[in-house]
Amino acid sequence: MIDLEHVDPESLPQEMAVAAVTMAELAAGPHATDDAEERARRQDRLQRAEATFAAIPFDDEAARAFGRVYAAVVAAGEKARGRRALDLLIAATALANDLPLYTRNPADFSDLGSLIEVVPVKPGPTR
Repeated sequence: MIDLEHVDPESLPQEMAVAAVTMAELAAGPHATDDAEERARRQDRLQRAEATFAAIPFDDEAARAFGRVYAAVVAAGEKARGRRALDLLIAATALANDLPLYTRNPADFSDLGSLIEVVPVKPGPTR
């Protein structure tokens, strides 16, 4: 979501959904910088996302799915805490809703290949 304008539209699905956790990350974004111009860009991105997408909630099913996601990551010898935990909550949302996960960083989800379909998103043309 952060770089949606820099993504090749051909690598995205016809219909898109966004996890509530992603929206939470976007909501935190403007508060995570002291640069006024960057804050304004982040606020604009948040408002556009809120106007475009109805977020898929992190519900009971997603909470249960997170246990499976967490177990897969730990079994692979990786850490499932800190900043990575947010990505894993997003993955759990996709798993709970039987949806593929589109990402610019497929390596971040390589431990989850047996649980969810991870679809790499290609960069768009540079302007």
